Amino acid sequence: MTKEHPVRRPESPHSVTLKDIAREAGVHVSTVSRVLRQKEPARGWTPTAVQVREIARRLGYRPNSLAAGLRTSRSHSIGLLMPRLTDTVIATICESIEAAARYAGYQTLLTSPPDTMNAQMESLDFLLSRQVSGIIATSLHRDDALFISKLRSLPIPFITANRHVGDSIPAVVSDDFEGGRKATEYLIHLGHRRIGIVAGPRHASTGYDRLLGYRRALEESGLEIDDSLVIHSEWEVEGGVLGAHTLLALADPPTAIFAVNDTAAVGVMGAAHQRGLSIPGDLSLIGYNDIPIVAQLPIPLTTVRSDLGQMGSTAVHTLIRAIEGGALTSVKLPVSLIMRSSTAPPR
Repeated sequence: MTKEHPVRRPESPHSVTLKDIAREAGVHVSTVSRVLRQKEPARGWTPTAVQVREIARRLGYRPNSLAAGLRTSRSHSIGLLMPRLTDTVIATICESIEAAARYAGYQTLLTSPPDTMNAQMESLDFLLSRQVSGIIATSLHRDDALFISKLRSLPIPFITANRHVGDSIPAVVSDDFEGGRKATEYLIHLGHRRIGIVAGPRHASTGYDRLLGYRRALEESGLEIDDSLVIHSEWEVEGGVLGAHTLLALADPPTAIFAVNDTAAVGVMGAAHQRGLSIPGDLSLIGYNDIPIVAQLPIPLTTVRSDLGQMGSTAVHTLIRAIEGGALTSVKLPVSLIMRSSTAPPR
């Protein structure tokens, strides 16, 4: 018969210690530590282990992952470097990363600095100081050689999601080149020959690769590449508004616009409305990512769908495999064209 040891219940689950559990279970602290740290043995838990785990559950014990990391050089946590969390794309990836990490038994430590390399470098140093086991970043700049060099020399696994910086850093991304080509080919198939593109910022691989796909589709169709139809912009709605006004003010304006993200496409819609143009009657429009709102717009948006949830979960699984001794590999996810009401043949 196990002797009962009365114990004062801590005011907060986070104040429960291994000593509290050991005192109530009548065992040594090292026994509690071993039971709570190990996976279930093939033969199942011993009666003592069952008792220890039940007491820990009842008291609401939560392990201190940082303290464990200081002892083992691993915190069983994943650092996240994710600027622009107000962007639906980034928020969706973040949510899927969090869910996949928790399911795998990892905690996440989120930083969301401004989308500049200096700010991201400061956040990277912070994550390293917190003894995280690995890091996922979503918004690296493809042209920052100094930061990329630092990432290559990190002492822990590091992977990017959403954006990439070339072959030197493992990445989980959508096939943005193919997505840009699919969008442009569809507009060409409809009969458009003057196709503008709101191409996003120059430093982002997502916009850059989609622009390359746009150019390839024009080349393969024997159409002229007119640089006046390429407008770099910010990702937000205002970027789409300004980009569209620039394109539509041309002496020979486009009959279709490919916006390389859905949020900018909403801005293009607004600019077209301000100019008295109808979509798709006067202007066809394609976006990118298929965020939930675009199917519910008054004119549902034709767009390229990238599986953001799969991107986040794949990044987690790939990183954890490396943390546990496996190789870090890059993954390119397929995309698909979703045809809705914002595209039609030109008049």
